[in-house]
Amino acid sequence: MNMRIISRFQFLAFVLALCLFPLVLVGQNKLIVNTDQGHITINRHIYGHFAEHLGRNIYGGIWVGPNSSIPNEDGYRLDVMQALIDLEIPNLRWPGGCFADEYHWTDGIGDPAQRPKMVNTHWGGVTEDNSFGTHEFLNFAKRIGTEPYITGNVGSGSVEEMSKWIEYINFDGVSPMADLRRRNGQEEPWNIKYWGVGNESWGCGGHMTPEYYANEYRRYATFARDYPGSKLYKIAGGANDWDLNWTEVLMKNIPLNMMDGLSLHYYTVTGTWENKGKATEFTKEEYLETLRKAARVDELITKHSTIMDMYDPEKKVGIILDEWGTWFQVEPGTNPGFLYQQNTMRDAHVAAISLNIFNKHAERVHMANLAQTVNVLQAIILTSEDDMILTPTYHVFDLYKPHKDATLVPHHLVTENVAFGQEQLEALHVSSSKSSDGTVNISIANIHPDKNLPLEIDLRGMQAKGATAEIVTAPSVDSYNSFTSKEVVKKSSFKDFKLKSNQLNLSVPANSVLMIRVK
Repeated sequence: MNMRIISRFQFLAFVLALCLFPLVLVGQNKLIVNTDQGHITINRHIYGHFAEHLGRNIYGGIWVGPNSSIPNEDGYRLDVMQALIDLEIPNLRWPGGCFADEYHWTDGIGDPAQRPKMVNTHWGGVTEDNSFGTHEFLNFAKRIGTEPYITGNVGSGSVEEMSKWIEYINFDGVSPMADLRRRNGQEEPWNIKYWGVGNESWGCGGHMTPEYYANEYRRYATFARDYPGSKLYKIAGGANDWDLNWTEVLMKNIPLNMMDGLSLHYYTVTGTWENKGKATEFTKEEYLETLRKAARVDELITKHSTIMDMYDPEKKVGIILDEWGTWFQVEPGTNPGFLYQQNTMRDAHVAAISLNIFNKHAERVHMANLAQTVNVLQAIILTSEDDMILTPTYHVFDLYKPHKDATLVPHHLVTENVAFGQEQLEALHVSSSKSSDGTVNISIANIHPDKNLPLEIDLRGMQAKGATAEIVTAPSVDSYNSFTSKEVVKKSSFKDFKLKSNQLNLSVPANSVLMIRVK
């Protein structure tokens, strides 16, 4: 090999080392935020939620019925409704999940006393009275100011059934379904936008092959009509997390003009599916294992995006991560089919890491839905009779509100690692954005359970005039809110930072999630 070429490589390596040397000298943790760059909008729908007919999510969570002794408004729990209003959730997915593919919408309309009962075969084998149906869900979405996202029945339903449901909801003219809606008390159409064509069709939604589902999707989507003032955003049922072939087949066989989104599900499981870890009892190594697995959603999105880019280089079809979150063993003494689990600071870190990653991929990720809203999996709200608590995950979503519809701002982070046993992970996890008023938003998660981390933030491209910050933290990573101690984990103001010129210096507290806003 030519020695001159070798010397050039050596020289370039030397120059690169010199460039990085000052960065290393100032400390192990440094963040550069390029505030004058960025053009991709973080879709507010990335901060969406999911309410399946599962456990006490709907019945006892959102809905108690108008005759309940629990304070309610027309059957909707007042405390839960207000908590969701305060969180400003952008969308809510319903009725499932696996439940969607056994749900027949006509059973849930009309006089509640006359509605037929059904057995929820997927979740606990309980009998439901169908008192919470189409009208109850869509009117609830309107009350809390969120956009409804309905998943239609492909697994046990028919094209006609789905087509008529859309007509019932969205058509403003004279037709059998529109007239039926009016007789049931809703004069105006709801004009909903987001529509899922089946759920997990590779599994509980029918155990289909991708080739079969692609054909079924084309058939169902053809009759999922756009009515005046109600153009649907149609979402195809996507892969079982790492099944890249499913994405390949759908992108290849479904015309882009028939599909607006492709769903993707990813659950963070400590241990194995057969032997999941406990929600509140875990070692530090298990803690890091959970967060490492949560962070793998970055790789998952990247791999599916790479395939989608081959067929959709303009990124018109969005990835819809409409089920994500932690999945642990159920709490002792509860129905195993109800998936009720507690929610600790570990879950808060999973939420922070995941949302930071979704923001990073905002060009392709158009929506995400945490599983689930009340009393199920990584819930943001837990209820017990007439009592309610907000979980650590709720407070992270509250903290991250400034990222909604903001412009993604590029950053570069150098961070030390945290290690326990065989597990090791970066200690700091960051996302940065700019709101329409020019405010720069920086979310920072310090997952180290014991160590405060000094951090220097270099704000490039702006004249910083002031900053404010809020924090979610707790005494330990297994801290949680209970019905006797409701504010062990909460959001509060944070003032332990210094802003000088365009540089922020702070010590990020151990086991914390921060949101810094710079003007």
